[in-house]
Amino acid sequence: MSLTLILMRHAKSGWNDPMASDHDRTLTERGARDARAIGTWLRHAGHVPAAVLSSDAMRTRQTLQHVMASLDLPDHAQYLPALYNASADIIVRRVKAQITDTLLVCAHNPGIGLAAQHLVNAPPSHQRFDDYPTAATAVIRFDAERWSDIRRGTCIDFVTPADLKQ
Repeated sequence: MSLTLILMRHAKSGWNDPMASDHDRTLTERGARDARAIGTWLRHAGHVPAAVLSSDAMRTRQTLQHVMASLDLPDHAQYLPALYNASADIIVRRVKAQITDTLLVCAHNPGIGLAAQHLVNAPPSHQRFDDYPTAATAVIRFDAERWSDIRRGTCIDFVTPADLKQ
């Protein structure tokens, strides 16, 4: 059996409201477009999550609203305060507690990028994998029956919004 993990950084957000907290920052127009593009790419590539975990920040919520709409799925994410600016270790612990076969996690850098680096047996050749720009998405496959058993997996896909505009 294999398990598939989709690790996504939230899409581009801005500081349009100087009074808003970091937690309440919203997506820019570019961020909304990028999130829809990633959702469409996931659908066409067949990477459809059965479960979704996310930071509860506004920008991750909005990212997933666009992604899930592009996947033609209702937004069934669990929005968790513990994933707001979470470390890679916290993200991996949350992943290891899951029971579904295909999981999407949407969170923030540096945690989401470091989690991806930690979980792959070899990084993809993509030049942006190490800095994990906004809306970057890795798809990692594990040969395991339970998430609690995962160690390192194979990065079967990695894409950034810039890749989808070529």
